[in-house]
Amino acid sequence: MHTTNYVNTLIAVSPDTKAVAATAPPTGKGSVAELQFAMMHGHDYELTSDDVLFGVFADRKGIDTQERKAARAEFFSKGQPCLRTSPLAKSYGWGIHANAEGRVALVPMGSSRYNDLMNDDATVKRAAMKTSR
Repeated sequence: MHTTNYVNTLIAVSPDTKAVAATAPPTGKGSVAELQFAMMHGHDYELTSDDVLFGVFADRKGIDTQERKAARAEFFSKGQPCLRTSPLAKSYGWGIHANAEGRVALVPMGSSRYNDLMNDDATVKRAAMKTSR
């Protein structure tokens, strides 16, 4: 079974982001950004990256609760893109920190917490994927 979870890692804002500050994505469209934001914002270190990515996939596909365990196993039977591809880190100015247990939290770019994590030698830094090639 594959995983997208990181530990002690900050997924930093994409180097080519146009964001100047962390902002919430538009609501009402059911976009990946909107669903990821709803799952993570205000729920610091409650979910893993796997939880977020599968939760968004299952919500968008309409997979009901009884089917989710089997669907999750199938989903992670092959590799999946990690949160480095998240539009939150690419376009909306949010860093994503995974703690020692692999649980994630959103960290606004430019905040003291973001800067502390960027300067912490014990935290691995991985930039979000670039928007352009």
